[in-house]
Amino acid sequence: MKHLLPLLMAGLLGACSILPQSEPLDIYLLPGGTLPAQQQRVDWSLRVSSPSSGQLLDGTRIVVLPEPGRVNTYQGARWSERTPQLLRGRLLDAFHDDGRIQALSNDEQRLQADLELVSDLRSFHSQYQDGRPVALIQLDARLVNPRDQRILASRRFSASQPATDTSITAVVAAFGQAGDRLSRELVDWTLQQGSLID
Repeated sequence: MKHLLPLLMAGLLGACSILPQSEPLDIYLLPGGTLPAQQQRVDWSLRVSSPSSGQLLDGTRIVVLPEPGRVNTYQGARWSERTPQLLRGRLLDAFHDDGRIQALSNDEQRLQADLELVSDLRSFHSQYQDGRPVALIQLDARLVNPRDQRILASRRFSASQPATDTSITAVVAAFGQAGDRLSRELVDWTLQQGSLID
């Protein structure tokens, strides 16, 4: 029995060395610029909900379409949080930067709000066009009365941005630029629609 224990330990150590090693991960935040602050204020509140999405986009992997009809992900790279929460955070930052809506909340807090922004995330991937990756974000947004769940306004937002090269850092930067453009359009649309309802 004494001689069996060292052999067992050696066998276990040997087995450990043949297990696949987990790939090193680079975690990326969604970069974003700052919207210019506006002077006027509105007196209504807004809840920004996380976009709903299909299974493909409801994770942390950075999705790429290397060719039409084929889906892949960038190896060794992840977003810092699930894509719907990542985009919700970017939209909330844009509303805070803009400053016209002071009373902001999200769907996790479930605070009472006059209006709610709900959406479906249709695209959040890069796709190759002429050998170059292009970041694409597409969001179907709806402004809803949370008291009766009535849709007050709706619109599809779409933004794309070519990456400067094929590296993952360039692709992430392109996502940031596309996110900035989409956020700016969505903030202005929300304020415009909210003022008509108000």
